[in-house]
This record gives sequence, structure tokens and C-alpha cells, in this order.
Amino acid sequence: MKAVYFEAYQQMPVIATLPDPMPSNSGIVLKVEATGLCRSDWHAWMGHDPDTKLPHVPGHEMAGVIAALGRDVKNWKIGDRVTVPFVAGCGHCLECHTGHQHICDNQFQPGFSAWGSFAEYVALEYADANLVRLPDSMKFETAAGLGCRFVTSFRAVIDQGRCKPGEWVAVHGCGGVGLSAIMIAAATGARVVAVDLTDEKLAFAKKLGAEVLIKGTGDVVQAVRDATGGGANLSIDALGHQVTCFNSISCLRKRGRHIQVGLMLEEHAHAKVPMDIVISRELEIRGSHGMQAFRYGDMMAMIEKGVLSPEKLIGNLISLDDAPAALANMDSFSGLGINVVNRF
Repeated sequence: MKAVYFEAYQQMPVIATLPDPMPSNSGIVLKVEATGLCRSDWHAWMGHDPDTKLPHVPGHEMAGVIAALGRDVKNWKIGDRVTVPFVAGCGHCLECHTGHQHICDNQFQPGFSAWGSFAEYVALEYADANLVRLPDSMKFETAAGLGCRFVTSFRAVIDQGRCKPGEWVAVHGCGGVGLSAIMIAAATGARVVAVDLTDEKLAFAKKLGAEVLIKGTGDVVQAVRDATGGGANLSIDALGHQVTCFNSISCLRKRGRHIQVGLMLEEHAHAKVPMDIVISRELEIRGSHGMQAFRYGDMMAMIEKGVLSPEKLIGNLISLDDAPAALANMDSFSGLGINVVNRF
């Protein structure tokens, strides 16, 4: 198969011809029809993710058609159109049995703990517990765009954040996760404040439902508190940076809720937290990491009804040949929307 491949961290990836994968007994092989590029893929390429071993094929935001089945797979057949969460639960551990497959003790992560979807084919484990059927009306590009960003934001806003109509929601960082969170929060009837460093991304955030736009170069905390009449009810760090984490917590009103969804890696892993106001304002701090396969149903229903339009977040459709350069350039934060590979 044709795939994006690297043998050393931070070494420019290449297009290589590699052996086609075979399914495990409980897994499938997916013929990849579309795959998104995410900054998490960049972190894996940089060597920031301890589960990513060399040599490696990255990619974790995918949609396609089942090309091969393991002998123990019961719920799927060759030709089914599917996607999969970026964390696949084993289906057997305590976390999986209590509905928390996204933090499974034995999780499988394509593109991180195993070779991923920047390829013509990808092997996926634990198929019966994790595959998600795509609506016939949904394009593969849209499904790949759901990837980790849109579904992660859905859980962060709806499940972890418990977003309610009329509440003020501040979103710090207008990349893929942040823009998804803005669209989802606005769709629930919340009033959204978007914070970013660039005018271009703030303008895009407004198109997706942000009511207030704040440039991240000034006193963000005071600006959010002024705009919302005392602070946000719900605030989301969608970037994963010491500054955005601190600002997100600090801009909350009393009994507000902070959701950390942007990955905190390298020097940002142990960010400063204003614990004094966490106590005095009785604030709530929660992490959010992906979303379980069984929760896709509510999100898919909103998409099919037109309440959510994730296709608006797709920026460029590129070929697999373009992916190595696009991956290496992901830390520049340039451009709007999600890059999706749909030509192999």
C-alpha cells in the first residue's frame, strides 16, 4: 500500500510502499477514503507522544469502507461505510464496561499506538466495540473531518461542559477543536465568546456562531469578564497552552466550569492553575479526551437535521502526496479549517 512514513522523529516524512495490513481476529482493515490532518499527528511526528513507536505511519481521523474482517467480528461486513474514534476501547476492562471506552485501560489508538490512516489501508482493532456506521448521506470527507476534533469538542461542550441555552461560553483558541466547539455551543443556544490571536480565525469563528470576538494579545480575562457581565459560565481551552489554560479558568464567573480539551504536552504539561479562585468561586475543572463510539448517535442526528454542519470546517482537500509537507507545517497554525486527504 501507499502510505506516509517516517523512521525518525522530526525527519521529513516520505511516501512509501508498505505491506498491506491484515486484520486481527477482532479487527478489520479499512480502505481509507478520506483522512484528516490534526496537530496531534504533528505531536506524534515530533516525538511528543510516548505511545508512538518508530517506524511509523501517522493519521487518526479517518473514514472509509471495510475491506477485510477478522474471524471474530460479528456486527460488520465487507463494504460497510464506517469511521472510528481515535481511542478504541478493548470492550473488556472496567472503564469499557462502565461506558468510558475513550479512557480504556487497554486502548488502541490508530496513528499513535499503531500505524494510522495516512495510507490506502489501515488495520483497526476491537471492531465490534468501536466502529461507527456512517449515514448514507454523509460524505467521507465530512466524516473524516469529524475526526478527533469535532467529536472531542462535542463531548467537551455537551457531555463534560453541560452547555445550556443562554449561557456564556468562552472558547480559547480557534483551531479545529475551538471552531468545532464554537459551532456546537452556538447550536445549543449558548452565547459564545471566541478568543484567538488572528483576525482571520476570529472572523471565521463569527461565521460559525461566535457573538463576541476577543484578540488574544491583550488582557483576555478582563475582556471576557467585561463582555459577559461577570465571566463565562463555561470556558474551554481548545489550544492546550499554559496561557490559554490559565485564562480559561480565570475568566469564569462563580461556579463556572473549565474544560481542558487542548492537549497539554511538553512544557505545557504542568500548567499554572489559579487555585485561589477555583476555591473562592467554587469553580469546576474537567478534562475531556475524545468520545465513545456509542455517543456518536446524538451528534450524527444533529448533523442529519442540519443543526450542525461540520463540513463548514473543511479547509483544503489534498492528496496523500501533499500530506508529508502539510504534516510538517502543522505547527505554523496557518490557514483556516481542516486539511483532509481524499486522493490516494
